Amino acid sequence: MKQSEIIQKLRKEMEKALKPGRFDHSLGVAYTSAAMAMAHGADVQKALIAGLLHDCAKNLPEEEQLKLLKKHHIEISSAEAANHALLHAKAGAWLARHRYDIDDTEILDAIRYHINGRPGMSTLEKIVYVADFIEPNRKPLDCMEQIRREAFTDLDAAVYHTADAVMGYLATQDRPVDPAGEETREYYARVMEDRRDTDV
Repeated sequence: MKQSEIIQKLRKEMEKALKPGRFDHSLGVAYTSAAMAMAHGADVQKALIAGLLHDCAKNLPEEEQLKLLKKHHIEISSAEAANHALLHAKAGAWLARHRYDIDDTEILDAIRYHINGRPGMSTLEKIVYVADFIEPNRKPLDCMEQIRREAFTDLDAAVYHTADAVMGYLATQDRPVDPAGEETREYYARVMEDRRDTDV
């Protein structure tokens, strides 16, 4: 099957699997990811697929996601155990592999780490992580215009400012902060600091 046919098939499957608003969001992430991939020399087709599938488990009941992860011996962090809204990234990576026949590790990792990121992300992981935050259907935040510019010109800066914005937002909502997200922010803060030191 050609890549274009695979993408069309996945698009139809996501339209059936997701609620309309979530499907619109996934299309927004897919096309934003593809545009960013063009800007950064990444694989456009992989970016489209990862963006389309990043929330493929989102509309499964959280208890079903939890059962799926436990059944397949996928480790759940204490933060994920406390906040089941975080489970859909790992559950989605499993579904992408076993329900939607995606065997590309780079795509699966982009799905797995799209919520909190991680230190040392691949280019595709960074793209999907940022695209999930900035896609056109997202409610605009004060920082978003800057991050949208950086997404096409300075990917590490976009990752850092996305992580910083997410952590800041969670703090104002009195919601639990996953240490994995904080690790991402700290890692890319150091990346930015090291770069400034080099430029001096």
